[in-house]
Amino acid sequence: MTTISGQAVTAEGLRPVELTIEGDRIVALAASDRARPNLILPGFIDLHCHGGGGADVMEGGDAARTAARLHARNGTTSFLATTMTAPAAEIEAALAAVAEAMRAPGEGEAAILGVHLEGPFISPDRLGAQPPFAITADLDLMARFCALAPIRVVTVAAEADPDGRLAAFLRARGIRAQLGHSSCDYETAAARFATDIDGTTHLFNAMTGLHHRAPGIVGAALAHLDHAELIPDLIHVHPGAIRAALRAIPSLYAITDASAAAGMPDGEYRLGQQVVRKCDNGVRLADGTLAGSCLTMAEAFRNLVSLGLTIEDAARRTATIQADYLGLTDRGRIAEGLRADLVVLTADLALEAVYVGGNAIAL
Repeated sequence: MTTISGQAVTAEGLRPVELTIEGDRIVALAASDRARPNLILPGFIDLHCHGGGGADVMEGGDAARTAARLHARNGTTSFLATTMTAPAAEIEAALAAVAEAMRAPGEGEAAILGVHLEGPFISPDRLGAQPPFAITADLDLMARFCALAPIRVVTVAAEADPDGRLAAFLRARGIRAQLGHSSCDYETAAARFATDIDGTTHLFNAMTGLHHRAPGIVGAALAHLDHAELIPDLIHVHPGAIRAALRAIPSLYAITDASAAAGMPDGEYRLGQQVVRKCDNGVRLADGTLAGSCLTMAEAFRNLVSLGLTIEDAARRTATIQADYLGLTDRGRIAEGLRADLVVLTADLALEAVYVGGNAIAL
């Protein structure tokens, strides 16, 4: 049994509490007038993470485990291992490795919730840092992917699925479809948001931008969506654009889009078949194109607070919305009976402790 004292983010707001963990659950949440000034947050949940600690999910093997350990040490308690556009055989090998890591989670690892399949069903004209293996929707191939690992989110370009057959396939299986890596116009995006697409992948990036006479995917998202993911590293998206999206999209949530470079020194790393270079706080291809990030969810939380969000709202956008989006009722909040997935920060937002399923992570 473990007891943590601090200011906890609860359904009633920030409360001074003594929180008790037994096994993998929160068993008591008692008000306390002696609580420490540190913050107790629901463990961060990242729905778009390609790697970390020098490992890229597309490498297969133990890469997903390496990423799970790195991100657990930085406050992520659950995440979606995210693939890249690649030949089918390479994606299948990566999916099989993720499934194996999920079957036998190791000590010190964030929980892998499943897979975010980012491609190959995207536009060849909006690859961003994706390798040039984009294809149109293939339901047989998608079924093969689903048989290998639990896929929870799929990025789809409207051009790759013009008749919506892939989106319908995903919806029937409870998989979230997100519009991304697409050059479609406002009208197409708005129509898909109204029918078969749930959100956008890294809002503002690798999609048609907002112009007052051609609002694009960004305009459609701001006008119509309830959910969208966004990379708040303050490099991918200008703070002013983040503030605009926060006002427009009720359930805008943070992701890292982290690459193997997360938690590593400056240098060269892999992102699928691409070689990327980390320099300072950014990750880029040789031509300067942004290529994922080196962001952690702890940094994402601090960046949201720096933009003026309250502690409670920043916690909602780094944990609660993600849990709700995937239909997870056992995490993403702090309450008795829920999983003890917790992050403890000092009053100045430095990471102090992380608990995954009640187990303390060595930082």
